Order: sequence, then C-alpha cells, then structure tokens
Amino acid sequence: MNSPLLELSQVSYRYPDGSVGLDGCTLRIARGSRNVLIGANGSGKTTLFQHSNGLLRPQAGVVRYDGKDIDYGRAGLRDLRSKVGMVFQNPDHQLFSASVQEDVSFGPLNLGLDMATVRQRVTAALQAVGMLEHADKAVHNLSFGQKKRVCIAGVLAMEPELLVLDEPMAGLDHAMQKELLAVLDGLHQRGITLLLATHNIDFAYRWAEHIHLMAAGRCTASLNAGELGEHAAALAAVGLPLPEVIKLHRGLVERDILPPGPPPRSAANLLALFNGAIA
Repeated sequence: MNSPLLELSQVSYRYPDGSVGLDGCTLRIARGSRNVLIGANGSGKTTLFQHSNGLLRPQAGVVRYDGKDIDYGRAGLRDLRSKVGMVFQNPDHQLFSASVQEDVSFGPLNLGLDMATVRQRVTAALQAVGMLEHADKAVHNLSFGQKKRVCIAGVLAMEPELLVLDEPMAGLDHAMQKELLAVLDGLHQRGITLLLATHNIDFAYRWAEHIHLMAAGRCTASLNAGELGEHAAALAAVGLPLPEVIKLHRGLVERDILPPGPPPRSAANLLALFNGAIA
C-alpha cells in the first residue's frame, strides 16, 4: 500500500485561550485524490488545514508529508509550502498586491526563480483559472469569485502537489461555483491532490472520492464517497444527514419504481435512471 501524501497522526493543538483546535486527530490523504473535510463550525477543519502546510505546529502528534515528518525549520517550511498550497476562505486575507499579475508573481519570486520562469508560471496559473485576460487588472476591482480564482492562481504558480481550500464555495453564486468546480476538476486531471472543506454533504457526495468527517477536533471517519449510503450512523454522529439523492433513490426503490442497486452520485444521474425505468 502506498504511503499517504499527507498524514496527521494523533495530532493535538490547543489555542492560547484554551480552546481545542485538534484533539488526537488522525487523517490520511492519498496522492492524486479528491477529498472533502466536512463538519460543523468549530470542529477543527481550519486548524487541520493550518497544520497541513506548517502554519501551525502540533503540540502533540506528528504531521508527515510524502512519508517524512515535517521539518519546521525555515528551509523545511519553505519546501513544504511550495508543495502544499492553501487557499483561505476569504480572498481578501490572501491578496495584497496592486495587480493580479503582481499578486500571482509573489510566491515564485520568493522561491528565487528567474524572471523568465516566473512569467511562465504566472501565465500558466492565470490561464488555468481563466484569469489571464485580467492579468493587469487591479485586484480591488475584481469580483469576489474572480478574487478566489486569483488566490488559486497564486498558489498554482508555486506548482503544488496538494491544494487545500477552506470553504471555497462560500460567498459564490451558482454560476461562480460552477466555474470554480470546472477549475478544480481541471487541476485534478493534471494530477494535483485536492482537499477542501465544506458544509454541504450533497456536494461532498457528488464531487469527492473520499469524505472525512470532523467533530470536536478529530477526524471521526474517512469514507469512500461511493459507499456513503452505508454510513448513515457515522454521518448522524457528527450531525449530518444522508445526501438527498440517496434518500430519493431509496424511496423510488421502495416503491418499485427503480430496481435495487447502488445510489447515484447526483440528481442528474438519478433522473437518468428514472427516465430509463419509465421509458
């Protein structure tokens, strides 16, 4: 079995005010996978993310990247943050340069790369998120959704192996969410491992390969998304319902409208099953 790309082993962290961020948390993220971390506010999702690229250091337990314990020295953290990119929930906490191009250039320049390489990375990153035509635009003139995409571009310019996104859909309307998902799907196809936080179990079921449940500073379960219907008790234990599409599918099966079988992952797939059954 391949070692995980990112691993937290019995990690604990308590904030200076005494509140618990993580409490013996264990989590493994497989290379090349799409992952959702889901749980209530205060469950530890953001604290876990801040441990993934060394923004926080565990007070107990170990964080490993690519099989090695994280080195918290300056060189070690610099190397880690070139491989683990984080996109915060609020883009205004991450954008600080005057123009889009300047902001995306900041990370590669900090790595000491030559200008030709920096320009190449910035162009590729902005193209990947559909923002190349806005390269010279002032950051403060961007929409909220555009700012989020520029944040992702800034991280992509570092050429990370793992992209961590804290509530990336927050504050986006339906069209913006669809655009962002297309960006994330494109990144996954390029081999980038994805880990994002959400409160939406329906989205998690539809999009992720692995769903990790968080409560009280711990990962209470790591589940294959396709088998989520078998884990209603684990979901209920962290205050989450089954995805609506699973409940609808079960209702149609109980009424003999659909044959028994694995539930679909999306409403569109359920509708296709339904149309096939009544045709």
